[in-house]
Amino acid sequence: MASNLNSSTESDPVEARRAMASSEALEQNVQLSAIPPILCYCFASILMTVVNKFVVSGANFSMNFLLLCIQSSVCIASVTIVKKLGIISFRTFDWQDARMWFPISFMLAMVIYTGSKSLQFLSIPVYTIFKNLTIILIAYGEVIWFGGRVTGLTFVSFVFMVLSSVIAAWSDISSAMNDVIPNAGMGSGIGTLHDVTGVVQRLNIGYFWMFLNCLTSATYVLTMRKRIKATGFSDWDSMFYSNLLSIPVLAIFSIILEDWGTENLNRNFPAETRTFLLMAIAFSGAAAVGISYTTAWCVRVTSSTTYSMVGALNKLPVAASGMLFFGDAVTFGSVSAIGVGFFAGLLYAVAKNNQKKADSRMRSEVIIPLSNRKP
Repeated sequence: MASNLNSSTESDPVEARRAMASSEALEQNVQLSAIPPILCYCFASILMTVVNKFVVSGANFSMNFLLLCIQSSVCIASVTIVKKLGIISFRTFDWQDARMWFPISFMLAMVIYTGSKSLQFLSIPVYTIFKNLTIILIAYGEVIWFGGRVTGLTFVSFVFMVLSSVIAAWSDISSAMNDVIPNAGMGSGIGTLHDVTGVVQRLNIGYFWMFLNCLTSATYVLTMRKRIKATGFSDWDSMFYSNLLSIPVLAIFSIILEDWGTENLNRNFPAETRTFLLMAIAFSGAAAVGISYTTAWCVRVTSSTTYSMVGALNKLPVAASGMLFFGDAVTFGSVSAIGVGFFAGLLYAVAKNNQKKADSRMRSEVIIPLSNRKP
């Protein structure tokens, strides 16, 4: 009897260490499995931002709902063809699933629409920096809905995110004003005042759409996380239903709110660039397959806050693409805003890593060694 107790006492620490080692190995595998979706999401988001900016940056472009409807249609056609080839698989259409997923599709349509309107009035660096505010909304949404918590270091990173957005807005307004005010001596005071008013109005419209995009993005990500758990959707299921159900919504909004007259269509799609523009829209629709799939993949493998933070860290190459392809101003303010935002992202990553380590230690302390139990 005594020998059995001694052998049990000796094996208890070994079993505890083995359990902790297996737990650490499992956690490491989970972290490694998050790398592919994060990298794919980064590439897809850069590609999608640049293509959409090119499409909506036309001086007379105003048919955003039509643009998004074409993109979703091309996206559905692409995944259907790939499914027919046997490369991927997803659920066949079911009305019950459609009713459960329709709110997600509606919110996705609003996220993409408000994002395209923001890009229409704001530069890519300003747009990407202000997307940081979505992270804060999502983080506190996770506190309310999923029992998450915000540590002190995480809160400090949020402060730097807000600071980067303030610097970006200041730099954007200053740069826009500097482009207008030097012309004061070249024209009448009334004309200059009209130009300044136009610049301020354009920026206000851009920031209004940016604010709506942050709200809708946070709502979409948090709601999708809850609904994925409820429906058991795979990544391709969620992508298929999100885009398919958004098509009628976008089409109805386009017919009701947008001008389908011949003159307006010619303004939005000039004859000299019509073919290339339609090809770019079709390509962006195919790229939407990537952004839709990698979004669902990243949220499922990591968390909704981590997914949004990856987008924030992705701002550096995205902002560089705006400066490279669209001639966005490279000023001390814009570079400082990007730098502060990038630092905030790194600080947040450190905070989340420390939080995971603390949670892991708390779980290991909960394990009671068998040698301390009463026989």
